[in-house]
Amino acid sequence: MPEGFPDYLDVDYTDGEGETPEDYPSLNDKIEKAIEVTRTGLEEYENPAIMWTGGKDSTLTLYFVKEVAEQFDLEMPPAIFIDHYQHFDDLIDFAEKWADEWDLDLVYARNDDVGRYVEANDLEPGDDIPIDALNEQNQHHVRDLLEYEEDSFPFLLDTYVGNHLLKTVALNNALEEYDVDGILSGIRWDEQDARADETFFSPRHDPEIYPPHDRIQPILQFDEAAVWEAFWYYVVPDTVEGFPEDGYVPQSYDDLPNDLTHEDIPVSPKYFEGFRSLGSEVSTTKADEEPAWLQNLDETTERAGRAQDKEDLMERLRDLGYM
Repeated sequence: MPEGFPDYLDVDYTDGEGETPEDYPSLNDKIEKAIEVTRTGLEEYENPAIMWTGGKDSTLTLYFVKEVAEQFDLEMPPAIFIDHYQHFDDLIDFAEKWADEWDLDLVYARNDDVGRYVEANDLEPGDDIPIDALNEQNQHHVRDLLEYEEDSFPFLLDTYVGNHLLKTVALNNALEEYDVDGILSGIRWDEQDARADETFFSPRHDPEIYPPHDRIQPILQFDEAAVWEAFWYYVVPDTVEGFPEDGYVPQSYDDLPNDLTHEDIPVSPKYFEGFRSLGSEVSTTKADEEPAWLQNLDETTERAGRAQDKEDLMERLRDLGYM
């Protein structure tokens, strides 16, 4: 960690307190705030990074970082991709393709201890992993932080232990290895109750739980519909040669203008297929047959297709460093 953290920072940890997406009524309002938060993050932190999953929210965040870094002549930080071993195969391909296209420094965060056990024992998702087969760090997290008392846990992302070990521990190890003091994250207020009270600069300073760092959260003020509006009228037109400059909203899987293909578009084909969230191949299903942005976003939940545990679990995981 850079010497003196967080004393060298000039950020307002209360920025966004008590606010909702309705406090940023237009898309321009939302974008202006995202640019402001992103610029502050890139200027104030000595070793920032981007948390990138290949999903819509983190890719929108990445877009803002790229634009701000270019506009204000700031260094582009590395992108940390959490590989939890249960991704859709084509999501990894998507991330690697666009990391190459955008010349990103792509860093993989993995819980190698769990990964080695899974590979050595040829495990499938849902198979049990004995706690005593884990290394000292993972056993500490399971027993002391999670207070988990069973002898084993299922190799599944969308469980309390699985989520924490495969995502949070993997991320924290990467933050420590790369000495990250601020990580730009694509979470939103409207996603879950556990995220509704987040601020644009959110401290994570307890060394007993995670490497001290801050979460920089430029798109808290976006709702799901605004994310897609930003994609089809800003992100894609700005980054895809041949896409209409004034924007275009595809109406079906094959509806792309000017002979463009899915390979040309920085939007995972899974969203075109009807997925609204890309949690894991094992536990995520289509929400509908229509592309994600054409679905009933106001009256349905975007994580309805995910087998994620209940909201109180998400609150506990947030306290332990989950996104």
